[in-house]
Amino acid sequence: MRHEHRGRGFGRPGGWQQADLPDPADATDWFAGRLPSDWFAGPPVIEIDRDEIVVIGELPAPVSEKEDTPADEVPAATKEGAVARFRETTRPARMQIANEAQRRYGRSVAWGVSVDGERIMFTHLAVPVMTRLRQPERKVLDTLVDSGVARSRADALAWTVKLAGKHAEAWLDELRTAMRKVDDLRSEGPQGL
Repeated sequence: MRHEHRGRGFGRPGGWQQADLPDPADATDWFAGRLPSDWFAGPPVIEIDRDEIVVIGELPAPVSEKEDTPADEVPAATKEGAVARFRETTRPARMQIANEAQRRYGRSVAWGVSVDGERIMFTHLAVPVMTRLRQPERKVLDTLVDSGVARSRADALAWTVKLAGKHAEAWLDELRTAMRKVDDLRSEGPQGL
C-alpha cells in the first residue's frame, strides 16, 4: 500500500517538532541588549537549535603574573582561574538571564566561554535521540565500542555524529541557508495552505 505525502516530505519546518516554539530570530539581538557589556571581549556567539540556546563569550585574555612567562603565553592554571572567577561571579546574573530567555524563546540556555581559542562549556543539554539501525550500522557502533573508542552504542553514535558534523560543516551550513530561504519563500506565499 502506497501512502501519499503532502507538503515537502522530510524536514522540520511546519512539522510537529517546531509547532509550539517561539521564533528565536531576534535572540542574538536580545542577548546583545541583555548581557552586561563588560562580560566578554566582543559580542558572544549565540548558537540556537530547537532544544537549546548556547551563549559563548570570549573572556579578556588573562595576564600571567610570572616574570619568566612570554607575553603571548598564558599558563593553563591562569586560564582556569579566569574561567572559574567568571563562572562564580556571574552565576546569579546568568541564571536570571537564562530564565528570562527560556520564558521568551521556550528553550534552555547553556553558557560557555572561550579563552585564548579554547572553548569551555559550563552546562549544556544532552538530549536523547532514538533511532533504528540495521545490522551494518549497528556493526559500526559495536566496532567503536569493542575497540574502546566509545563506552556504549549511544557514545559511539554521538562520536560519529560529531565526526560527520566536523567534516561536513560547510555543506551543513549551505543546507541550513537553503532551508531558511525555503522558509522565507513559504512565509511569503498564500496563507492557509
